[in-house]
Amino acid sequence: MPSPDWVLTAAQMRAAEQALICAGTSVDDLMQRAGCGAADWVWRMAAGRSVTVLCGPGNNGGDGYVIAQTLRERGAAVTLVAAADPQTDAARNARSLYQGEVLGLEAAPHGEVLVDCLFGTGLTRPLSDELFALLTRLAASHRQLIAVDLPSGVASDSGAVLNAGLPSYDLTISLGAWKWAHWMMPAAPLMGERRLVQIGIDAAAQRDFTTPRLLARPRLTAPAADAHKYTRGLVVIVAGAMPGAAIHAARAAEHGGAGYVKVLTGGRDLKLPDDLVVDARPLSEALADPRISAVVIGPGLGRDGLARDSLHQVLHGACHAPTVVDADALHLIGPDEWLGPGKRQMVLTPHAGELARLSSTWPIAAYQPPLAHKVHEAIALDWETDATIVAKGPDTVVFNRDLGMVVAPSASSWLSVAGSGDVLAGLIASRLAGGLDAVTACAEALWLHGEAARLAGPAFTASDLAAAIKPAVASCL
Repeated sequence: MPSPDWVLTAAQMRAAEQALICAGTSVDDLMQRAGCGAADWVWRMAAGRSVTVLCGPGNNGGDGYVIAQTLRERGAAVTLVAAADPQTDAARNARSLYQGEVLGLEAAPHGEVLVDCLFGTGLTRPLSDELFALLTRLAASHRQLIAVDLPSGVASDSGAVLNAGLPSYDLTISLGAWKWAHWMMPAAPLMGERRLVQIGIDAAAQRDFTTPRLLARPRLTAPAADAHKYTRGLVVIVAGAMPGAAIHAARAAEHGGAGYVKVLTGGRDLKLPDDLVVDARPLSEALADPRISAVVIGPGLGRDGLARDSLHQVLHGACHAPTVVDADALHLIGPDEWLGPGKRQMVLTPHAGELARLSSTWPIAAYQPPLAHKVHEAIALDWETDATIVAKGPDTVVFNRDLGMVVAPSASSWLSVAGSGDVLAGLIASRLAGGLDAVTACAEALWLHGEAARLAGPAFTASDLAAAIKPAVASCL
């Protein structure tokens, strides 16, 4: 069975469907597969209640006719509203097979479940006033909403919301493959639950270096029988003006699987918990330890002269271990002091403001659609820095041109708390210290970060989040 975890653009989706057609599958057959598969999910949600299907003029509307007919054959009470006559041969054929009454634009049914098949992947402009009014009127008169492929009024590749005031859905059923808009802001919160109906396309065959995989639960294993603290990885956290942030990163690295975690103070007199290992030697000495497996710099570092010196020691000193550059350090780096390509595995973890700052610091090309601006910036920054980019936020993208791309579904909104990024930086370092490549390490850390947030419940602190990593890891063993 084709892999379900690739995320495709609209053009890639069309190419994947065309490959099936060239291999002998008709458009009508694809529509039947998609519509019948989507009808299974509508049937489950409706649970015997009435269903209204809203059909547009294209093949997404054709899917709607198949859904409506399938539900009718199962005994469901179905009302079908056509916003326009079908404009494709496959949609016309699907309508000809529908055995119920077709209502027009002025219809005003009230029901339990509305199925939106108005427009799907191909939409690039806002809905007309007439169609927007129809959609919102029907949405208001139904208790639950289902979008087929995408909510109408959403741009597939960028996740842009093309009409202000679109309704929120309880379920979005993707057809054939995931699309960018299912996971990217601002469209993602409109989707509700998301389910994928496979129709036989080979999404992997359409991928290129900018095609992401959807973040998945990692498969972790216990340490080997002969493991010791150094084989599991020594992570060092460079502390600075605000040591609390370094503590959060250190706790996360401890719970994330590292065998040994040290906080390097560079001779600063910092108050740190007694149960943390502290190395107070000058950074040039502390970083010379050949057993170091990963470095974190940035959380609570500050932006003064001491911070700049610490960053210089990490980038140009004796240590060549994989390095996570986070928080304050992202405000201090630039092309002049950056490493040459391939010197070591580097991970940059900017949030939106930091990403904008980095994009203005490096000579990044102007934004080119169709992908979201954030995705373009992450790709461009990787090419300039030769680093793996973790573009953080309610939607998170990991990119490395040699290792691939990962897009992460939105995790708990309670992660919008001070210190959660420090925890993620420590988690990434702990996975790097175990010998993983940078994209895999970042993906595992992101999943554990999100699961820890779920386990921590509402209104947690960064300390609570770090403590919840332990059961998150346990869930993957």
